[in-house]
Amino acid sequence: MNRLHVFSLLFGTAFGFLFSAAGFNQYNVIHRMLLLHYLDPFLVMGAAVAVALPLIWLLERRHWQTPLGGPFAPRRWPAERKHVLGGAVFGVGWAVTGACPGTVTAMIGTGSLLGIVTLAGVLFGIALRDAVHDTVADPLQAPRHDAPADVVMAGR
Repeated sequence: MNRLHVFSLLFGTAFGFLFSAAGFNQYNVIHRMLLLHYLDPFLVMGAAVAVALPLIWLLERRHWQTPLGGPFAPRRWPAERKHVLGGAVFGVGWAVTGACPGTVTAMIGTGSLLGIVTLAGVLFGIALRDAVHDTVADPLQAPRHDAPADVVMAGR
């Protein structure tokens, strides 16, 4: 295990602890937030964005090198239909389970049975996305050499 793995494990553990401490692993907290009855989670997310955006801007402007030695260069993509649809699916899953992928591990870590069910849903969603993505080629990408021609052409 190298330093990056150790750092990632410690950071993830601390992040999960903070999620749990804030109550983000509890269905009632998230449900009340989505009903706009409890705004603290929105304030926490807003504070995170307010801190992260200027830091990202500053690091990019100063050509910061990442701990792995590469340049810090965040990617930017234009908003597309697939992003809106993916966001809608994510939102429905969030509303039904009261959890996003980040809180699932905190739920499991605190012994929540709903966390295991939610993890199964996340894994199913990932598998479903991969199955759909593999059958519909992205017209912006070059044809894959391992896919039959009719599958590649279906996305155009």
